[in-house]
Amino acid sequence: MAKVLVFQHVPAEPLGTLDPMLRNRGHRIRYVNFHRDPDAKPDISRYNALIILGGPQMPDQGAKHPHLNEEMRCIEEALNREMPVLGICLGAQLLAYTLGGEVEPMNEWEIGWYDLQPTSAAAADPLFCSLTQAHPVFQWHGYTFDMPEGAVHLASSVSCTNQAFRYGHHAYGLQFHLELDERLINRWLSLPEYLQDLEANGRSGDAATIRRQTHDLIGQSAELSHEIFGQFLQPLGERASRHVLPSR
Repeated sequence: MAKVLVFQHVPAEPLGTLDPMLRNRGHRIRYVNFHRDPDAKPDISRYNALIILGGPQMPDQGAKHPHLNEEMRCIEEALNREMPVLGICLGAQLLAYTLGGEVEPMNEWEIGWYDLQPTSAAAADPLFCSLTQAHPVFQWHGYTFDMPEGAVHLASSVSCTNQAFRYGHHAYGLQFHLELDERLINRWLSLPEYLQDLEANGRSGDAATIRRQTHDLIGQSAELSHEIFGQFLQPLGERASRHVLPSR
């Protein structure tokens, strides 16, 4: 039974589709919720994999949000241990930043549904070989990262070149949100802070438009989520027993 450590930054950005996949494989999940406990000091050595979720912070805001420095220390240790690491949105930016990549504001935010394009390296990747052509994915970000030295560039979009990368054999950064299901996206579209982002920075329509697009496209996203996340979790194995530790 593998033990998976999950870094969460805000209540509205949980594991989503990853949660049942981990449960069904019998893995134990431990959340470190930095929104509730910004002074947490996780012990990476007790776990078999690390997942870093999204959030409104930026990797270069360590002075304002000191827990980001702690997270990057944990990411570095996980990489040194060759643990599977998955960074999603902010998590991808933190992974890139830890590896020496710059993180900077985009000229135009991506909020809503955008086509994800595989790079020439995707076909040979264990996860991204599933991305054989342009595929709609859900986005919500105003920052982007430079590709870290030694990383393999796996996916891009028209407005954001660096959408996914692999570092080593088991560390992946995904700028987009394959973990979101329709319920979570609709939740974001009902929260004031997300609606403020959409009003100020959205380019792909209002909340009603994105809800309609989500209803039409979420099935395709779920299929890609199952393929990519399933391959990411494969090194952890499976067990019939299932147990989830309570959130911190």
